[in-house]
Parts: sequence; structure tokens; C-alpha cells
Amino acid sequence: MTTTTATTSTASAAPTTTTTTKGSGWGSLGADDFLKMLTAQLKNQDPTSPVDNTQMVAQLAQFSTLSNSTQMSGTLTAIAAKLDTLNGASATNADIAATLKTISAQLAAIGAAQQAAKAA
Repeated sequence: MTTTTATTSTASAAPTTTTTTKGSGWGSLGADDFLKMLTAQLKNQDPTSPVDNTQMVAQLAQFSTLSNSTQMSGTLTAIAAKLDTLNGASATNADIAATLKTISAQLAAIGAAQQAAKAA
């Protein structure tokens, strides 16, 4: 659900538009939301007292770290799913190998019985 609200600030005569996306809390915020907030922060800062560069760099570093952690989490989830698939395939392969050994033993017994019958 998206809500758009037009407001006018006393610092500037131009109306600003704020778009709010309701999701499942902080987890629903992404790169676009961060860039919107950063742009709004820069637009609405006091020109006589701008944001300190170290604070801005710290915010960018935190966002970068969060973004990388989120991406890594997705990658690890995909790897875990593939490993689960491989483990399932390994179990299936083990079952197939056991069945093949059983069939091989049965064929060997039949072959031995046929050779014994020919010899007799």
C-alpha cells in the first residue's frame, strides 16, 4: 500500500511530496527507500549548517554493509537449497547403488546356477 502526501515546508515555498510504502516493518525497506531518504535529507537540510561529511559517509557505509549482508544472506540461502538437493540426490544415489549391488548379486547367483546346471 502506497500513500502520497503533499506538504509545504516553512523553509521553502515549494511543496514536497512524501511517498510512504507500508510493508512488514523495517525489513521492507530497500535501496530505493534509502536513496529517497538520503535525497530528502539533503534537500531539507539547513544550508547554514549542512550535514557533516563524516556522518554522510557513515550512513553510506552502514547502508553498503546492510546491502551486502542482505545479498550474502540470499546467496547462502540459495547454496543451502542446492546442498539440500544434492544431499537428497546422494541418498537416492546410495539407494540406487544398493539396488544395483543386490541385482548384481542375484545375477551372479543365477549365472552360477546356470553354469552348474550345464556342467551336470
